[in-house]
Amino acid sequence: MTTVKLLLAEDEDAIRESIQKYISAHTKVISEIYAAENGGQALDMIMRYRPEIMLMDIQMPLKSGLEVMREAIAAGVCPKTVILSGHDQFSYAQQALRLGAVDYLLKPCRAAEILEKLETLAREVCSAAEASAPKQDEGGKRVHSIVEKALTFMKEHYPENLTLPLVAEKTGVSPNYLSALFGKNVNMGFTDKLNEIRIERACDYFAAGGMRTYEVAYKVGFNDEKYFSSVFKKLKGASPSEYKKQL
Repeated sequence: MTTVKLLLAEDEDAIRESIQKYISAHTKVISEIYAAENGGQALDMIMRYRPEIMLMDIQMPLKSGLEVMREAIAAGVCPKTVILSGHDQFSYAQQALRLGAVDYLLKPCRAAEILEKLETLAREVCSAAEASAPKQDEGGKRVHSIVEKALTFMKEHYPENLTLPLVAEKTGVSPNYLSALFGKNVNMGFTDKLNEIRIERACDYFAAGGMRTYEVAYKVGFNDEKYFSSVFKKLKGASPSEYKKQL
């Protein structure tokens, strides 16, 4: 079954932890759960992990649930969202529905009801992904699996100090073999692909707005703003400042 990732964004520790524990113990279709305790962290996790579905509180520190949705929508990466709302936050829930949230739940809410709604979304994601997946023979499936595993790791850990040997180790193959697979199946080397991933994530942050160039550079794994700007211009044909003006 297709991997489905969930982001749980809730600032109340007891609620967040109990929901995460219940879903982990009872889900049949959600493979990964990421937990955010404020809106800023939620947006970073959306950018980094690309969850397909999200359960999010409306009122959170740093950024509200509405702000998270607006910025994720601007970046084109907003997951299918179920809103958790207090009774006095109903107008906020209505705004979230207008932004594209697929449903809302009023607190307090039973964990079983939350899981039922999230698994319905997860199955929709699985069905859509499986319907569009290309058919491959066994050898092709194995190569595809290795490449996808490497790319998924890179896309989730791009802010870190990634190297070819490290990604190869996490993927379960030798660095030379992974390098060869990249050349044949990704049509570029490991470093070029990593830079591409980082610059694409930088573009998402620029589209979301509110961050300076050096902040975005650091967020996506560059320690040198000048080098970041150089790579950005090479891949996008414009400097970060020029790119932001074009948005």
